[in-house]
Amino acid sequence: MSKETIRAFYDQKAEYEWERMDRHPIEWILTTHELEKTLKAGDSVLDLGGGPGRYALHFARMGCKVTLVDLSDGCIAWAKARAAEEGLDVNMMQGDALEVDELLAGQSFDHVLMMGPLYHLLLEEDRKKAVQNAIALTKPGGRVYLSFLLMFSGVIYYMSSCPEMILGEAEKPFLDAVKGGYSYGGPAFTEAFFIDQKEILPFMMPFGLEDQHLFAQEGILGQFENQWLFQPEDVRKAFLDLAIPLLERPEFLSYAEHAMLHGRKPQQKESPG
Repeated sequence: MSKETIRAFYDQKAEYEWERMDRHPIEWILTTHELEKTLKAGDSVLDLGGGPGRYALHFARMGCKVTLVDLSDGCIAWAKARAAEEGLDVNMMQGDALEVDELLAGQSFDHVLMMGPLYHLLLEEDRKKAVQNAIALTKPGGRVYLSFLLMFSGVIYYMSSCPEMILGEAEKPFLDAVKGGYSYGGPAFTEAFFIDQKEILPFMMPFGLEDQHLFAQEGILGQFENQWLFQPEDVRKAFLDLAIPLLERPEFLSYAEHAMLHGRKPQQKESPG
């Protein structure tokens, strides 16, 4: 991965990324619904790779003590401006998920969100390092929340936004991975890593998180968002009411573009007396 490529991409896309949750409200509605089961006012939260701060500011409004770290200076500048407009107190800094253990040395948080870095770390050793850093910054008994970009998200994008892209020669390596049932890392909207859903739990097993949950961030509605957006309010609500109980059903995971795994960091064991 070229760190500078990713940083430059998001430096130019801070406002676009902030508004993504307005364009794709299903992901926002369902993800915040799940996060608010465990994040409460007064909790300390690290939003690692949180871009322009959409989630960071949301939890600051709820009364959480939030720290936002992102690779992109442009995203941090955008987040600071929005926080100032609202009078929100959020600690923000530019930083890399692979080096955040040094940046925040000596600190720990009740919750660590990492909703972005694993989309762009092409090497497995880097993905492991980022997860290790997130867990290291979590208090014993606290929770870690990790988002993954699913393989079928690219196909959902083709179908919903640019169907003709499937004919492009540049798409062949990605489509070969879809058909072959394996993950893909390489050129996409920028340099990106798409994970085959069956690889998520084996990847996470060595980290030893307890009480793990894996859910589809768009639920069963991701592929149908363009239709859902233009339905009457009672129809939209009925579909959300259907989607929520199905979020953790593995057979529906590929309906979504993003999946989140969260789990509890084990309590430290007492040393034998």
